[in-house]
Amino acid sequence: MTTSVLLVHGGLWDAMDAAAFWGTPGITAKLTAALDPDGSGQVELLAPDRPPRATGWDLEVGALGEHLAKRSGPVRIVGASNGCTAAVLLATRFPERVDRLLLAWPATGDDPAGNARAWAGMVNRGCPADVADGLLEGGILRGVPDVELASLDRLRVAVLPSVPENPSHQRKTVEKLLRSIRGSRELAGCPEPPTPGFPPFLDQLVRTIVEFVN
Repeated sequence: MTTSVLLVHGGLWDAMDAAAFWGTPGITAKLTAALDPDGSGQVELLAPDRPPRATGWDLEVGALGEHLAKRSGPVRIVGASNGCTAAVLLATRFPERVDRLLLAWPATGDDPAGNARAWAGMVNRGCPADVADGLLEGGILRGVPDVELASLDRLRVAVLPSVPENPSHQRKTVEKLLRSIRGSRELAGCPEPPTPGFPPFLDQLVRTIVEFVN
């Protein structure tokens, strides 16, 4: 039986894709080597692109869910930044497939100033105002009702904070997630991969992800 690790990159109505988030910083290559060192294929790494201009989270879940539907073995999801929303929704929509969930650098969803900045940026990049409203609606995480987080306690869940925190990835979001998801734990944090501060933390992040998914 093959275990799959699904990486869900960050970004929201911008040019971010899996290559820029996971590939260019070196994460995809190092994770592949660490998860399947003998080339046996017992662990496969999936790093698909999220729909770049989805008009709703359900469309993202539908597109990414195709990767889960094709797997017979367990799937462990690593969500990043705004990709944490898609990761959580996948875990709730595919309970028979997903058994572990890592929420890395979760984007803060319940900060009015942060949402206003995100809304303005999305609209400036061509997102219709009503679509931006819908994508940013939610609680601790954008697009996820807070009550839905409690259902994740059946999984092994971990949260990896942005260190240092920043206006888009605030420490309070990590603490709220840890309180809301019973049994979840915090892992060693670092800067987000696309940022200039990330490179020295590459090996640490890869070790952290490998230890969690294994």
